[in-house]
Amino acid sequence: MGLLLDVVETLLATVRDVLPIAAIIFGMQFFVIRRPVLHLRRVLLGFLFVLLGLALFLLGLERALFPLGEIMARQLTDPTFIAGSSAVVGDVLQWHHYKWVYLFAFAIGFATTLAEPSLLAVAIKAGEVSGGAIGVTALRVAVALGVAIGIALGVFRIVTGLPLEYFIISGYIVVIVQTVFAPRLIIALAYDSGGVTTSTVTVPLVTALGLGLAGTVPGRSPLLDGFGLIAFASLFPIMAVLGYAQLSQWRATRARRQRTTQ
Repeated sequence: MGLLLDVVETLLATVRDVLPIAAIIFGMQFFVIRRPVLHLRRVLLGFLFVLLGLALFLLGLERALFPLGEIMARQLTDPTFIAGSSAVVGDVLQWHHYKWVYLFAFAIGFATTLAEPSLLAVAIKAGEVSGGAIGVTALRVAVALGVAIGIALGVFRIVTGLPLEYFIISGYIVVIVQTVFAPRLIIALAYDSGGVTTSTVTVPLVTALGLGLAGTVPGRSPLLDGFGLIAFASLFPIMAVLGYAQLSQWRATRARRQRTTQ
C-alpha cells in the first residue's frame, strides 16, 4: 500500500512538472502557429508514456539507485575494508589507499553515461545531421570515458581535500586550447555533450557517491566537499570529445599523407 501511494505521489509530481512543457508546446501550436497537431493521438499517447516512465524512473532512483550509491561509497571508504582485517582504529589513511573508490567512481561514471537517455538522443541526432560522419557509438563511448575520468578525478579531490577551483580552472584552460585546434564540426557538439551527461541517470548516483564519500573520509564536510562531482562530469566530456575529434583528424591526415607518398 505504501509503494502504491509513493507511485501515485510521484506520478502527480511528474504531471505537475511536465504540464508547463505541454502548455508551451500546445499553446504555441494552437495560438501562434494556429494549425492542428499532426497525429494528435500518437502525441498524447507519447506524453502518457513519458509521464509513466519518468514517474517510475524517479521512484526507482529514490528507492534504489540513490541509496545504493551512498551505501557503496560508505562501504568502500570503510577503514576496515581499505586497510584489511588487520586495520587499527586511528591509522592515518593516505590517498593511494582509496584505489577501489577510484575504480568504482570510474566504472559508475562510464556505465551511467552510456545509459543516459539524453546522451543517446543527442548522439542519434548528431549522426543523422552529419550523415554518419559522427558515429553514435563512438560519441557515446568518448563522452562516457570523459565522465568516468572526471568523476574519478573528482573523487580524488574529495579524498585529498584539494580546492575544487584548481581542477575546474585548469580543465577549462585545456578546453579553450583544444577548441582552438579542434575541427569546427565537433566543437558545438562537444560542448553540448558536457551538458547532457548531467541528467536523470548520472546525477543521482554521482551526487550520492560524493556525499557518501565526503561523509566517510575523515576531515571532509559533506556540504563543502560532497558536491562538485557534477562539475567534473560536465567538464571532462568536453575534453574527451574534442580530443577524440582531434585524434580522428590526425589519423585521417596521416592516412592521406601515406596514400600520397605511395
